[in-house]
Amino acid sequence: MTEETLFEFPCQFPIKAMGKADVELDLIVVEIVRRHAPNMTESSVSSRPSKDGNFMAITVIIEASSKQQLDAIYQDLTDHPHVLMAL
Repeated sequence: MTEETLFEFPCQFPIKAMGKADVELDLIVVEIVRRHAPNMTESSVSSRPSKDGNFMAITVIIEASSKQQLDAIYQDLTDHPHVLMAL
């Protein structure tokens, strides 16, 4: 049985994670994503602080190969204590 998805793989896929700005969130997010997408490059990572500077949003664009890969990335991100939200 194949799982239904709206995406055609492989595809470019942005992964966004948010957390407190007082930790090295970008390094944490990159390390987690790289476990599942080893071909990602540093140039595919961007970060943006919240308006008041308390939080940070990290976006990583990967070449996604399957829904299972994306599910595993999101699971690992949400399991990490410094990641408050993953989209």
